[in-house]
Amino acid sequence: MSTAKSAGAAGSRSRSFGDRVSGLPTPVKVILVIAFALLLYLLPIINPPILSTPDTDFGGVLLTVTLYVLVALGLNIVVGYAGLLDLGYVGFYAVGAYGIAVLTSQQASWPFLLALPVAVLAALVSGVILGGPTLRVRGDYLAIVTLGFGEIIRLIAVNSESLGAAAGIPDVGGPPSIELFEVPHLTWDGWVATLDLDDTSVFLEFSVVDLIPFYWLTLTVVFLVIWADIRVKDSRVGRAWEACREDEDAAELMGVPTFKFKLLAFAMGAFIGGLSGALYAGKQGFISPNSFLLLYSILFLAAVVIGGQGNRWGVIVGAVLVAYLPERFREFTEWRVLVFGLALMLLAIFRPQGLLPPRRTVRARRAEHEIETLEEGDKAHG
Repeated sequence: MSTAKSAGAAGSRSRSFGDRVSGLPTPVKVILVIAFALLLYLLPIINPPILSTPDTDFGGVLLTVTLYVLVALGLNIVVGYAGLLDLGYVGFYAVGAYGIAVLTSQQASWPFLLALPVAVLAALVSGVILGGPTLRVRGDYLAIVTLGFGEIIRLIAVNSESLGAAAGIPDVGGPPSIELFEVPHLTWDGWVATLDLDDTSVFLEFSVVDLIPFYWLTLTVVFLVIWADIRVKDSRVGRAWEACREDEDAAELMGVPTFKFKLLAFAMGAFIGGLSGALYAGKQGFISPNSFLLLYSILFLAAVVIGGQGNRWGVIVGAVLVAYLPERFREFTEWRVLVFGLALMLLAIFRPQGLLPPRRTVRARRAEHEIETLEEGDKAHG
């Protein structure tokens, strides 16, 4: 009995931090969220010595991180919430990027804000077209089909002259610039910070020279997607996705239209993937098929698995690690791929549920541990 109590005490300690945060008064939680969001917006301006990337533009690295976070949130809907293994998610990313490129370049010369919803809608429609005939299959077969979809999109881009073929599409338009005010950066001499009035970022002036305004824009989109993700996950749709993921046959028998909800997950994931691709193309100013290799699908999926599929905060952490660490330790170029592979192997062995698994996974593992502890105690006293 004492063993069971000790196991329960250990479980309570492991969840004490989350309980403390959730137990805070609502105004305090709102203030903490606003302060944390403000810190994220000011991060490229503060340029902290520990976090900054000495060999790469820190604002550009943060922009890449936010794009990966956005992609991971979309893929988490498909893989984490609905339980559908998608190995071709980069295809939706490419559809959004090429949609923006075609419409804003010399081929059409549309304004970015007008082309953005069209490009994102094209990605959503591609998700419905892919999901309609393929969601009848499951598991490995679905993974193979989605893998083929990603490669088909890339090969179409490579062989289509209207899409620039292998040379890609130059002169991709970006968001309209509005020069409101300048924000000076901090420079560090050891641990002493000074305000550098000669090094500034112009608020809402988008250019390939200063990527910090793009970072602010993408971070705002990430916050909006997180808000929508929370609302959807806590709704009837989120419960239907969970039922499909846990046992699709049982969900079907209980009256859940599993195909409809799986198709909805595919469409929403494609929507967010297309949105991130469109933002990437607007930032880059140039795209080519080499920007949408199969490797990126693997990295996107790795971000979801590392963080903890099904936990939005976990996949955010996973995306940050996958996008940020290679740039932070760029001096170890020859070894970083090896280290990344070894880290994945160790994670699969010692933490297969991810760094921040969903609460349902934690509860299930805790219950299994308590049952095993009780059984061992009974055998010891038997």
